Order: sequence, then structure tokens, then C-alpha cells
Amino acid sequence: MGVAMKGKLIFITGASAGIGAATAMEFARHGARLLLCARRVERLQAMDAELRDAGATDVFSFQLDVQSREAVDAAIAALPEAWRAVDVLVNNAGLSRGLKKLYEDDVQDWEEMIDTNIKGLLYVTRAVVPGMVERKQGHVINLGSIAGHIVYPNGAVYCATKAAELFISDGLRIDLNGTPVRVTSIDPGMVETEFSSVRFRENAERAAKTYENIEALQPEDIADAIVWAATRPAHVGIQTVVMTCVAQASPYVITRGKL
Repeated sequence: MGVAMKGKLIFITGASAGIGAATAMEFARHGARLLLCARRVERLQAMDAELRDAGATDVFSFQLDVQSREAVDAAIAALPEAWRAVDVLVNNAGLSRGLKKLYEDDVQDWEEMIDTNIKGLLYVTRAVVPGMVERKQGHVINLGSIAGHIVYPNGAVYCATKAAELFISDGLRIDLNGTPVRVTSIDPGMVETEFSSVRFRENAERAAKTYENIEALQPEDIADAIVWAATRPAHVGIQTVVMTCVAQASPYVITRGKL
């Protein structure tokens, strides 16, 4: 029998838009309790009523930038007692900046990607997983990327951060062996979200070209995979899910236009 999500406490980072918001909505439909954080807390607050209407048992939102270890530690420590026993952690917060050759790239962009995609994931994981081990119950679901499997031109540092996420997931799974805590990496290809807008610093025209003439994955597709992994029977460990739209065979083999 699968693991029921009704009443389970689901902690989602970067939950204010895109995959994070879609994942919150999908877990809400399963009757989960939602612990949501993001830098843009006003967006989380705007989602509250809709999530409750969809079936969420309860919702607690707070502002957090996972790049700051001090902020992560303080925020987790300050959670009300009823919101501390996390059943499923979805490490979704992440971003990409720029698309340039490594030797011409902006070092500040590197810092932001490394601080969010690697260090932020580690900070949140370190704060939450000990409780899962103590309670002998939990599931960590990390949002990776096909970029963690195959490097693409002008994306060396972003790809490196997602390769790190994959290896962190694998290493954590090994470290947790002997406990019931599960670890999954969900690694999508092209997903039509704010990702490209963030990468190109709100250059809407350039971002739109990323998804031009292609039926890309949607946030709801990834949310469906995340919830599917979380609801597998307790003895089933989904280690890695790599998913792309049909038109994408690899990060740089893409067919545009009607298939």
C-alpha cells in the first residue's frame, strides 16, 4: 500500500512559484499539511486560500533565503512545535544565472548559484534530516536537473551545481541506509517556468525564446512526479527520476515545431 499524504507535514523550499507552487498544490490535493518558504513571502500568502480550498489540512508560510546558513538555522529553530516534525522535505529552491563561456562568466553569478543550489540545499537538509532519523520516518526529495547528468555549452557552473545535487542525494541515501528515511532526486529537462526569466535577469524576450515552438514540461508535470515518489509504498525507494518533454532528447538535442 502506498504512503498516504493526508495530514503529513510537507516542507517545500522555493514554494512561491513554478515547480514549488505546483508541488504545494498537488500535495494540498492529497490533504497534506504544508510548510512553505520562499524569499517572496507575499506570494506564499497569496496562495494560502487556494491551497486550503484544494484540500490542504493546514498551511504555514515564512520568508527564507536558503543562501544564508544563519537564516536557515534560525527559521527552523523558530518553527512552532506543531510544524517541526517534517515528513517530506522538498528541496526545490534553486536558480540559474547567465549563459556564458566559463572563462568569460560573471563570478557573482557563480556565487549565487553555488550558494543556492548547493549550500542552501545542504543547510536545509542538515536542519531537517536529524529529526527524520530520530523519528524513524521521512523522505527527502531534491530537485535536480538533466543538467546534472549532461553538461551543455555555456552552462558549466550551473551544470556543476546540479551534478553536486545528484551526488549529495546519492551520498545522503548511503548515509541514511539502515534507517527508513528515503532520498529521491527528481531531474527534469526543460520546464516552462520563471527559470529562464531568472537566468536572464528578467529579460522576457530572451527568456521566451527558450520555450519557443516546443511543448516543454510544465510545473505540474514535475509536481506529479514528486508526489508520485512520495506516495510509493514505504519499502520502495525511488532514487532518481530523469524526465524531459518528448521533443528534448538531451540538454542540447531539441526539436522545435510540431512533432
